[in-house]
Amino acid sequence: MSYPPQPGQPYPGQPYPGQPEYSDKSKIVAGILQLFLGGFGIGRFYTGHIGMGIAQLLTCGGLGFWALIDGIMFLVSNDRTDAQGRLLRG
Repeated sequence: MSYPPQPGQPYPGQPYPGQPEYSDKSKIVAGILQLFLGGFGIGRFYTGHIGMGIAQLLTCGGLGFWALIDGIMFLVSNDRTDAQGRLLRG
């Protein structure tokens, strides 16, 4: 069953009743940004988590460990959200 697009929805027919709303941000892009530029918190800024991005910027990504683990978690996890609580697209 297909639902017509509604105003304000980033993708037509999404979400269906009973399904989570998806973000316009990609978890793959967020993960790659975090792996390569995580010391600057770029992956967190991309997803809208400004406070976490600033914390990573000030700590150089937790000396690289926080940024590396965060980047891997973005890539393998299916429950990461943007700042509005919407699931990141895979």
